[in-house]
Amino acid sequence: MFRSSSRRALSLQPWTLYRLSRFSASAESSPIAGNPDLTVKNLIGGKFLESRSEASIDVINPATQEVVSRVPLTTGEEFKAAVEAAKSAFPKWRNTPITSRQRIMFKLQELIRRDMDKLALNITTEQGKTLRDAQGDVFRGLEVVEHACGMATLQMGEYVSNVSHGIDTYSIREPLGVCAGICPFNFPAMIPLWMFPMAVTCGNTFILKPSEKDPGASMMLAELAMEAGLPDGVLNIVHGANDTVNNICDDDDIRAVSFVGSNTAGMHIYSRAAAKGKRVQSNMGAKNHAVIMPDASPDATLNALVAAGFGAAGQRCMALSTAVFVGGLKSWEEELIKRASTLKVNAGVEPGTDLGPVISKQAKDRICRLIQSGIENGARVVLDGRNVKVPGYQDGNFVGPTLLADVTSDMECYKEEIFGPVLLCMQADTLEDAIDIVNSNKYGNGASIFTTSGVAARKFQSEIEAGQVGINVPIPVPLPFFSFTGSKASFAGDLNFYGKAGVQFYTQIKTVTQQWKDLPSQGVSLAMPTSQKS
Repeated sequence: MFRSSSRRALSLQPWTLYRLSRFSASAESSPIAGNPDLTVKNLIGGKFLESRSEASIDVINPATQEVVSRVPLTTGEEFKAAVEAAKSAFPKWRNTPITSRQRIMFKLQELIRRDMDKLALNITTEQGKTLRDAQGDVFRGLEVVEHACGMATLQMGEYVSNVSHGIDTYSIREPLGVCAGICPFNFPAMIPLWMFPMAVTCGNTFILKPSEKDPGASMMLAELAMEAGLPDGVLNIVHGANDTVNNICDDDDIRAVSFVGSNTAGMHIYSRAAAKGKRVQSNMGAKNHAVIMPDASPDATLNALVAAGFGAAGQRCMALSTAVFVGGLKSWEEELIKRASTLKVNAGVEPGTDLGPVISKQAKDRICRLIQSGIENGARVVLDGRNVKVPGYQDGNFVGPTLLADVTSDMECYKEEIFGPVLLCMQADTLEDAIDIVNSNKYGNGASIFTTSGVAARKFQSEIEAGQVGINVPIPVPLPFFSFTGSKASFAGDLNFYGKAGVQFYTQIKTVTQQWKDLPSQGVSLAMPTSQKS
């Protein structure tokens, strides 16, 4: 575990340290070695290659504003080379026995466990979340890798013998070909691990575009996948921004696109890629609600609200951003303020930190603007974290825990996903009123109820319009043998991430009807064949 940290340690590029600790620093093998300005390399056909692009984006440590690395805006030629590498690798990879593909995943999960702390340090440096939360980021992705280890069972088809006289029919699940994933900044390890392990274990090859804000974890995971035995060209990584995203949407050789991020980007990707005939799964924004009944267990409920509302500085698509108190807020408010006020805001590497910085200056400004708009529209600020000061990190993008009370559904702060450490408090007279508030919101990622009443929980579970429901569980993200089932404006597409739906997304069904029985010829019939005996 990490025992101590210093500001100086933050200025070291953790990926460089990772490379030096495990690999020879040859320019040919390392994504950044031999690259004096720390520009991240593309991974194409099993080689880490410097981009010829002259344009790049700085990766900024959100606690210090120091430049960690630079991300190239991959050129069109380089992007096409990555697609060609994936396309060339596909025939051999799809014919690799599924047990061999599983064994690579078994090895990958072992290597991820080995390097958990190094991955977490990279995430904290580039993204800002605490080391403990960064380890959770890696671990939740690791669970998907472990799930992919059972692909032989997950990918089974169906068989029916003698559907007609001497005729059998069976279905098999086959890989699609080249698939692609576009990742957000808030989970630099978990989201890539939602995507490529399932895709490649199904027999596809993959193009991954990490977030330009924190690409290091994806690059480290790619190195581990190659160390685990993933063949050259099966996983490729390209960097960039809008142009790279559009290239993924438009390229005729890419069959499916996975995306996690904002609604604006998600709907653009969904419409553009779907128009080209691609499969798309697009997880987008959220406004997750917790309904608190008067009979809820006070201590457990308050802890859940504070943890789920402010954890990861609110930068989770499943964060509890809105609490609806049935019967009134008064009996809860004082203790809620007290517990939120005790949270420690600091750089993610510092011991005891509860909240790290948000990802960028722009994100902080937007969060503060939405808080102010709520106040101007009549919300009551009972805890204001906009002016939090962190000694030694004066330039960090810090926002402290913030509580807005008396929020109504017509306020901008409620309509927009704030994506920061802000908990909105609303009130409802009855459970029915609370359900109406939740169901009237356009988003549908998740919703929770806190109660000791089975009747109330059952009613909530049945009537709530959200893809993931928690009953006394604040962040009801399912384990990978289920699927991440966001709905309404939170998801576009037909098949969700991981679980059975994830396997279905990355495979297509082929149905085979065969006859081997030696039947006497009955002449030519042009009628539609049926299973009925004539």
